[in-house]
Amino acid sequence: MRLSRSSRVLPAALMLACGAAVFSAQAAPAAQAPDTVLVQGPQGTVTKADIEADAQQRLPEQLRASVLKQPKTVEQAGTNLYVRRAMAQDAQQLHLDQSPEVQAALRLAQDKVLSDAYLQHLDKQNAISDEAALAQAHAIYEAKGAERFKVQERVRIRHILIGGSDEKAQAKAQELLKELRAGADFAKLAQENSIDKGTAGKGGDLGFFEHGRMVPAFEKAAFALQKVGDLSEPVTTQFGLHILQLEDKRPAGVQPFDEVRDALVQEIRSTVTQGARAAAAQKISAEAQPQTAAIEAFSNSYPLGK
Repeated sequence: MRLSRSSRVLPAALMLACGAAVFSAQAAPAAQAPDTVLVQGPQGTVTKADIEADAQQRLPEQLRASVLKQPKTVEQAGTNLYVRRAMAQDAQQLHLDQSPEVQAALRLAQDKVLSDAYLQHLDKQNAISDEAALAQAHAIYEAKGAERFKVQERVRIRHILIGGSDEKAQAKAQELLKELRAGADFAKLAQENSIDKGTAGKGGDLGFFEHGRMVPAFEKAAFALQKVGDLSEPVTTQFGLHILQLEDKRPAGVQPFDEVRDALVQEIRSTVTQGARAAAAQKISAEAQPQTAAIEAFSNSYPLGK
């Protein structure tokens, strides 16, 4: 995923700020630890907590740290939040927050933030222990592993991709192959020479794959390798020339528990928390009393689309 570093366009960074400005008008708790100010201006400040809340709303957890470690990105996000906060204050001074439409939108924004916090609270309350999750994972594996985790023959391959297939590319491939056969480190040569930037940083490692996952010429060469460390001759595909090295080879069978344990544990945790969320929503929903006549009148008041 590529993140834009443009200082002009970071619209997503503005998403939470409107709500933040709205809630800033409410009284803060009496005992609140001071927060670090990151952006300030005549119409208020943006704090560390604001930036973290914004990131939590818009960024997947695995990306947050890498994004927030970039000062320029944090600066731009903070500036955008400040703009939203200032606009919200201007809107309040113009009494725009008093219109029925805006009042309804504010209630919905607050409901969203607080209900999300409640769901996180539910998740923590219903989280199962590591021991219980692991025990359930073992039980699922023993009961359904032979069917659910059946796999075909698999190989783990490293490759070096050289652009083109002309004489120059062929010469480079042969030169690299000669170095590898003389004992050069494959991962190091992949980092230095492979144009496949998605794997070069990992020493060319493609991980395990089964039949049918790669283009035919590449797959044929990969599964023809027999012993760990074996090298292929240069293989031509539409991407260029590949040199392959066999890292591991596994016959068809059932994936061992260690390979699927983490995925099973995550699945179990998710099932438990989603079940708790669904039960809470169902209980609350049962208390709702739809006003049928009012709903029908509301719907009938809208003309049919053209």
